[in-house]
Amino acid sequence: MIPRELIATAQVPDGEELRLYRHGRDFMIVLDRNELMSTRQRGSEEALATMTCARIAATPRPHVLVGGYGMGFTLRAALAALPAHATVTVAEVLPDIIEWARGPMAEVAAGCLDDPRVHLVVGDVVKVIDTSPGTFDAILLDVDNGPDGLVRPDNNRLYSRRGLATAGEALRPGGVLAIWSAAKDERFVRRLHEAGFAVDEITVRARSNGKGAKHVIWFATLQP
Repeated sequence: MIPRELIATAQVPDGEELRLYRHGRDFMIVLDRNELMSTRQRGSEEALATMTCARIAATPRPHVLVGGYGMGFTLRAALAALPAHATVTVAEVLPDIIEWARGPMAEVAAGCLDDPRVHLVVGDVVKVIDTSPGTFDAILLDVDNGPDGLVRPDNNRLYSRRGLATAGEALRPGGVLAIWSAAKDERFVRRLHEAGFAVDEITVRARSNGKGAKHVIWFATLQP
């Protein structure tokens, strides 16, 4: 039996410690006892990108915000789906995550951070949204296990009515706010509606082969 090997740790600002493990050829990022992400399960993170990009396919020069980087599944899927003249801003608050992508997980990253369409911001996605009115055709959020600040309490601002309204202001007309979650959350859906969004809730499988746990993606668009 191949043992699970701890290869790196990272301290979340005002939060707990993230641990990066390797198990054979697979990697996993763990917070306390929660496995936040794993190379074995990437299907729903990829769907977050492909389903969002399909919704903005008619946009001539799309600008997409991805927050955060994680293991890069969403970024790589977005780059595969977007045209050559697209721009993808990636906001990752932890520089350690980027170091892991360029270090022990370089093979997994497959050079996606060096794609000329990518603009990397090592910083808080909340601040990027706050300072970018009318900038993005899509905002893709996968920074927690759902609409609560599990990884970092400050992330709760993203999911408040005020935070959702600010995200709406950062979108261009017809833009999409897409949020990944490990589970359904009816209260959050109501909050999206209260913030003026029409919501399409899609259930997707954790694994790219259509198996594994069921995850949720909310696609929210501002109602005219």
